Amino acid sequence: MTAGTAPRWDSALESVTVYAQGALCRRVARGTVPADGRVRVTGLPRSLDPHSLRARVLGAPGVRVTEARAEIDAEPVDADAVDEARREVDRLAEAYGVAAARRDRQVKRIEEVGALRPVPPGRKRDDPHRRTPVDAWLELAGFVDERLTVLHDRLRELEDELRRLEHEMDVAHDRLARASTDAPASGVASSYTAVLTLRGAAGAEAEAEIEIEYGVPGAVWVPTYRLTHRQGEDSGRLVLRASVAQRSGEDWTGVRIAFATADLRRRTDLPRLRSVRIGRSQPAPAPSGWREPPAGLTGLFAGYDAAGPRPEPAVSARTGAGGWVAGGPGGDTPVTVGAAHGAPPPPPPPPAPSALPAPGGVAYGAPPQGFGGPAAPGSVPGPDRSRPRLRPGSGPRAAAAPRAGGGVHAAAPETTGAAPFAPPPSVPGPPRPDEAELDYASLVLSGPDEPRDRRGRLFPGAGFDPVTAEYRRRAEKPAALPLPGHAVRPRESAGSFDHRYDAAAPADIPSDGTWHTVTVGEIAVGLRTEYVCVPAVEQTVYATLVLTNATGQALPAGPVEVSVDGEYQLTAALPTLAPGGVRRLGLGPAEAIGVTRRTHLTESTAGLRNNVTVLDHRVHVELANRLPAAVRVEVRERVPVTSEADVRIEERAGWAEPEDTADRERHAPGTRIWRVDLPAGGTVALDGGYEIRIPAGKALTGGNRRS
Repeated sequence: MTAGTAPRWDSALESVTVYAQGALCRRVARGTVPADGRVRVTGLPRSLDPHSLRARVLGAPGVRVTEARAEIDAEPVDADAVDEARREVDRLAEAYGVAAARRDRQVKRIEEVGALRPVPPGRKRDDPHRRTPVDAWLELAGFVDERLTVLHDRLRELEDELRRLEHEMDVAHDRLARASTDAPASGVASSYTAVLTLRGAAGAEAEAEIEIEYGVPGAVWVPTYRLTHRQGEDSGRLVLRASVAQRSGEDWTGVRIAFATADLRRRTDLPRLRSVRIGRSQPAPAPSGWREPPAGLTGLFAGYDAAGPRPEPAVSARTGAGGWVAGGPGGDTPVTVGAAHGAPPPPPPPPAPSALPAPGGVAYGAPPQGFGGPAAPGSVPGPDRSRPRLRPGSGPRAAAAPRAGGGVHAAAPETTGAAPFAPPPSVPGPPRPDEAELDYASLVLSGPDEPRDRRGRLFPGAGFDPVTAEYRRRAEKPAALPLPGHAVRPRESAGSFDHRYDAAAPADIPSDGTWHTVTVGEIAVGLRTEYVCVPAVEQTVYATLVLTNATGQALPAGPVEVSVDGEYQLTAALPTLAPGGVRRLGLGPAEAIGVTRRTHLTESTAGLRNNVTVLDHRVHVELANRLPAAVRVEVRERVPVTSEADVRIEERAGWAEPEDTADRERHAPGTRIWRVDLPAGGTVALDGGYEIRIPAGKALTGGNRRS
């Protein structure tokens, strides 16, 4: 049984872990293992990174995965989904037009009935006045009212139906847009399939469950919060949410989702420190599984060469005398352009060399130039170690042009990156292939039309797939989305530590490249309300919430929606909160608490000769609480700071310096704090001050101004 005929197992997406950029998806497939152990797990998105594919067997001891690689499957697109969505849009648009026409006719009927008025007959000049038939007027008014009631009820029903059709039409338009975007323009849908080889002691035809893990690029997330708090309580409810955007090509429907602040593309393996040995005895290299080309590979294509050269492919026409076109409209018959003018036909291509050295001599046999002597006739000179070597697929795939003398151009191994160089002849040992040749999944067998030193051998492929590149480019678009207000990238706020947050319930995130909000879970935080005022700057009291992180995980920075007593207050920026950290979150002015500040300055002299100027500053602060509960207010004042030894500042009792602890915010030098407990409906007066003693010959900068 080959890989193409191996049984196909359907897989289901179980969980997704979204990193700072990129995501790691986990799928589960179940089925019966065939005798040869080869299965194909389908359903993998085209945007996945093939090098990130991992597989393991669950619940079957002794059974393991010995090989896992990603292959591309292509199949015709079923256009019925797009056509059905388009037909649904057309049907709803027609129904919406009919409903709109009914609504317009109903509005006209209401206008016609509402315009009914009693019109008395015309009276001639000599006719006497007639009595007004009041009963007829009242009967007409009752008829109009009754009729308008029925018409308005019907109009309400038509408007409801119109709104329903409008909503269904918007949904249908969105579904059509998604189906049209997902459907490829070529009419062929492609996806990755994991080709697995299972080995173990469970025996053939056994049931197995396989977990497939792969990475997709471009998925991003930013944290957001919702905080609810009730005044007078010491705790609150902080809900962590995540705004997620992804366009991997598959919808994450009903999956367990987690969010991590780590970088998915960061290396996690430790570097290996090799020993440095001096002398002839060197450790043997680790076996790599690479083998030299088999003997007799050149004779495999003898019959193909004996059949003669193939027709030249069509090339662009060259003008001028002697110009010619190789390959006419059919692509097989050469057409000369300058034949009518007597121009000779183009010279034929140089003949191919008649013989090549042994396969081992082509890649690793004869010593290259610069390592001990000239190259042997017909051999391929090795690349110069002093010149940089192009990586496979990064440079042009220019084949080595045969020369008339039977040799091969010396730059062929460098331009193609195919033939690795050999060690100097003085250093014995087997050939050493490069990393590209050890990537067996990317090796491509060269055909008979390749250069003679390449055909029949495995070389790394070009590595460029325009379809895959387009899927990757589309998947990377969410990384350029504008962030929500006050949002911060996880890598910018996480610092040196990485954390993971698991959502409490499965989530649905469509692959549309827009932001979607997912609730992660509730976080235990300590809350207390504090009121702060700086009356020397502004006579306003501000309400603040002091948050304490009571969990073992850090909370990355992001926007937080604050609700107090069930009413939305504001959206603020929450800074990064470390485990056990304390942060203050401002809620705005507290209008129910008033503050007034008055100052008094007295200037006098002191000393034996009155040579010391004394500036006596007195500060009086009054607080009034109009809230129904007692509150604590922190009043911040300032005291001058001097750098002169002769200038003395003497403070009055009443305030205190801020505590110098690591979990409190930094204060400016000279800051003093009053902490006052205000009863409900009560007032408190605070008195403080300071004296500045300035010796003769000195003065305050800017003069002795009042505070």
